[in-house]
Amino acid sequence: MGLIARVRKEWFIIGIVLVITCARHAPSVGVKGGPLRPEITITYVAVSVIFFNSGLSLKTEELTSALMHVKLHFFVQTFTLVFFPIAIWLLLKVLALTAINEWLLRGLQTVACMPPPVSSAVILTKAVGGNEAAAIFNSAFGSFLLGSSSSVPFTSIFSQLFMTVVVPLIVGQVCRRSLRECLDRRKPPFGTVSSVVLLMIIYTTFCDTFSNPNIELDHLSLLIVVFIIFSIQLSFMALIFFLSTRKSSGFTAADSVAIMFCATHKSLTLGIPMLKIVFEGYEHLSLISVPLLIYHPAQILLGSILLPSIKTWMSGRQKTLTPV
Repeated sequence: MGLIARVRKEWFIIGIVLVITCARHAPSVGVKGGPLRPEITITYVAVSVIFFNSGLSLKTEELTSALMHVKLHFFVQTFTLVFFPIAIWLLLKVLALTAINEWLLRGLQTVACMPPPVSSAVILTKAVGGNEAAAIFNSAFGSFLLGSSSSVPFTSIFSQLFMTVVVPLIVGQVCRRSLRECLDRRKPPFGTVSSVVLLMIIYTTFCDTFSNPNIELDHLSLLIVVFIIFSIQLSFMALIFFLSTRKSSGFTAADSVAIMFCATHKSLTLGIPMLKIVFEGYEHLSLISVPLLIYHPAQILLGSILLPSIKTWMSGRQKTLTPV
């Protein structure tokens, strides 16, 4: 395989390296209030593009079918909001016996209680051909469910989800009805569009990470927290993969991908306001915030790196199920 062909095949991984490098050397460009204005371009415009893209590419029957997939939704929400916090609580009982800062451990427990993010789980699921419609439902539902039962202002959560998820999705579906024949004939690169948006999200996320004064820990503590977070993500992804791919689970390969990303990813958008409310007045709030600030870019980076392997697995499963 020639160099150009290799670059075309691995363009997304190369893109990840480039945007993280750019973020490291010029974080001020992509931070909140910076020239790129991510609080608008990413929080509203990019997320809206993701769900408009989904509405345009998904068949209405797929969305309806996903809505009725109660077993999948129950699995994701139970794993995310029940099993995940309990498992981390047990892990922290062990880690409390070590010299790791207790406020960092509290931050890890808080991360465990967060719902899935609205954007990254959907993009990653779509990128490998997973059950995108199910990912959309669970990402939005988890944020809505936790937001409505916590101290975070319900109205602001609902309005943001409605404007950036529901409205673009409906507009995309309406456009699809008018452009169905054209879309089926031309087959636009919906997956590529989502991947480019994900690169934008990765860039601004790492700009925030590299410019955030809250992550000024000693190198050893920082490395330990990063190691724990990646270990948690990999372990839970492996566990979900094992549980959801068993024949007795009743889930398809596409379902397994959606479950894997939705059940292990955590929302920074909802997490930071919740931390500020729950731990208001705590002098160690910055330390408590560190695990969430690390977990968010880590989940995007890890998911993006695993994309080629998951794609290969998906292709293999499809070939196995396709009659000769």
